[in-house]
Amino acid sequence: MTLLTTWPESGPATVVRRTTDPAEIAAALAPVGVRYEQWPVRADVPADADSDTVFAAYRAEIDRLGAEEGFRTVDVVALHPSDDPGWPDKAKAARQKFLAEHTHDDDDEVRFFVAGAGIFYLHVAGEVHAVYCEKGDLLGVPRGTTHWFDMGTAPSFTAIRFFHEEDGWVGNFTGSRIAERFPDFDALHAGYAESTA
Repeated sequence: MTLLTTWPESGPATVVRRTTDPAEIAAALAPVGVRYEQWPVRADVPADADSDTVFAAYRAEIDRLGAEEGFRTVDVVALHPSDDPGWPDKAKAARQKFLAEHTHDDDDEVRFFVAGAGIFYLHVAGEVHAVYCEKGDLLGVPRGTTHWFDMGTAPSFTAIRFFHEEDGWVGNFTGSRIAERFPDFDALHAGYAESTA
């Protein structure tokens, strides 16, 4: 299940909204221009599937969204725990890249989660929306929206990324330390796991 938690931008002491209902999540995010939808989960696609397998499984959805939005580039990104001795450093570096608040000038940030989970934090209109996404969730963050992304200290996800521009992911960091004031992936994931057990 997806989880949306909304707080005032001043901090997480007060919860404005907390819901796992997909319709409520979509309705809450639509006014700030964020696209949220769920695609059918393909049970025959393993979490560590290669790009060709992912593209084949989700071809109809990829083509539909590409036609609607005019995406020029689509790829698959995956990060899963490994026995490689360099894994902890690789995971830490990957996480750090996205933890600070940023925007994108030239493209939306559109991701579909094939497996695993991650949290997009959207800082808009005086609020912070933490959108806990997992397999089956598609989130589209419009260009210019201040946000950050946390995959946790032990990242495990596969996602399809959609780009209008061929440059791919280019972030403009705001310099704000707002992300440090809010619960990170590990904290929200632990609470989410308890509430769904």
